[in-house]
Amino acid sequence: MSIGNSILNMVEKAGNRLPDPVTIFLILIGIVVTVSVFAAGSGLEATHPVTGDTIAAQSLLSGENIRHLLTDITRIFVNFPPLGLVLVVMIGAGVAERTGLFAAGLRAMVSWVPGPLLTATLVFAGVMGNLAVDAGYVVLIPLGGIVFAAVGRHPVAGIAATFAGVSAGFSANLLITPLEPLLLGITQQAAQFIDPSWNLNIASNYYFIMALTPMVVIAGTYVTNAIVEPRLGEWNGVMSGSDDEAGQPSTKLSAAESRGLMFAGVVLLALFIGVAMMVVPENGILRDPTSELNPLGPFYNSIVGISLVAFLVAGLAYGLAAGTVKSDKDVVKMSSDAMADMGVYIVLAFTMALFLDQFGSSNLGTILAITGASTLQESGLPAPVLLIAMVLLTAVLNLFVGSASAKWAMLAPVAVPMLMLLGIGPDATTAAYRVGDGATNIITPLMPYMPLVLVFARRYMPEFGLGSLIATMLPYSIAILIVSMSVLGIFVVLDLPLGPGFAPVTIDPSTLTSGSN
Repeated sequence: MSIGNSILNMVEKAGNRLPDPVTIFLILIGIVVTVSVFAAGSGLEATHPVTGDTIAAQSLLSGENIRHLLTDITRIFVNFPPLGLVLVVMIGAGVAERTGLFAAGLRAMVSWVPGPLLTATLVFAGVMGNLAVDAGYVVLIPLGGIVFAAVGRHPVAGIAATFAGVSAGFSANLLITPLEPLLLGITQQAAQFIDPSWNLNIASNYYFIMALTPMVVIAGTYVTNAIVEPRLGEWNGVMSGSDDEAGQPSTKLSAAESRGLMFAGVVLLALFIGVAMMVVPENGILRDPTSELNPLGPFYNSIVGISLVAFLVAGLAYGLAAGTVKSDKDVVKMSSDAMADMGVYIVLAFTMALFLDQFGSSNLGTILAITGASTLQESGLPAPVLLIAMVLLTAVLNLFVGSASAKWAMLAPVAVPMLMLLGIGPDATTAAYRVGDGATNIITPLMPYMPLVLVFARRYMPEFGLGSLIATMLPYSIAILIVSMSVLGIFVVLDLPLGPGFAPVTIDPSTLTSGSN
């Protein structure tokens, strides 16, 4: 057994000895409450780099917080960002899955995707799924398991490969994603502290994210095939409704399945045309003519609703044509069964929502981020080393503060001006932040979709624990961090522009003007 496997086994065993994830979050709430009391009592605080306000640690045992927790507990749970998205999409996805559409469609797909390219296809689909923002977690990751099971490979490896693409590759894509205006808008505000003439270009990282895409796919493919799947071992499970006489998954489709796929394809094509008519014209109802930075904002925000409709109508069309849907009662039962499967996730979501609310109320995450950025500023390290330190700091902070925009809003006002004065452009600092933020998404239990991924994996391996998931994803995290830093290093060393219309990565600090702070 290799040293790497021994380490991963140790991580898995240690993680699986932990209590159930629900209990873990309850324990974490207790720890945060305790730390907040001592932090508030000792006067722990930090100065916000934008407003100059003092951010002080707050005791979670204060009367104000107890009142907030008791009176707002329903709102805290209901407003947990992933909860509504997951449940809405799963209503439609449950119908599409239980009619047999997913199994038949994916078996048809793998029949023409060459075996050696299957893993790369899943990782690439995950990366491109970032266009759908969080919907990629709900839709694509379970499909990864179904695809691998359909060809007799371990479905948890398929889930891991797709999870790596969706989450660790969050800042890679071949197209401009909704993340661009979000992050770079914060960058512009921070850059103008030093150079008031620096203007936002949402494509200023485009060359970088495009170059990063094939590297993430290569890294994810290698880790899946060489490390993760061998560790998981041979898959001996049975995929319901798709097995041949030998008990092995078959890619052959029956006449009813082929007919169902044809009907589903026609319906989806009609839906695609309808959505295009709402998006492409300048006066389309899914466009925002008042926004120059993000005119497709309404479309991006409607992807969850579109996904629900797509799954429902495609599943219904397939089921009626293939004979798996006989009446409206069948459809209702399929949706209800899908919701029943989400019971574990709903309980996990409740405890996670409470933890994140209390962690935020304590101000500990904000103080941690501000202190980390200030420490980098005071270190006196050379600019390229600071850029690497920026990546590593973000990767560590991501284990404690999940929101990409929230972390960047705290880090950018210090990191962007600091590195500008050392000759590193704001777009390069933003790219460094994205590298660190993406790499550790898949190994932090605080990532909002981690419990959902755990639920998906347990469909195939009921004993699969949190430690198993972290041990499975750790090689992806390391590999993607290495290749992403390498790509960023190439841009820095060769002084290449990170996006169209921008100067190379480095700048001449003497040309900068001093903005008001």
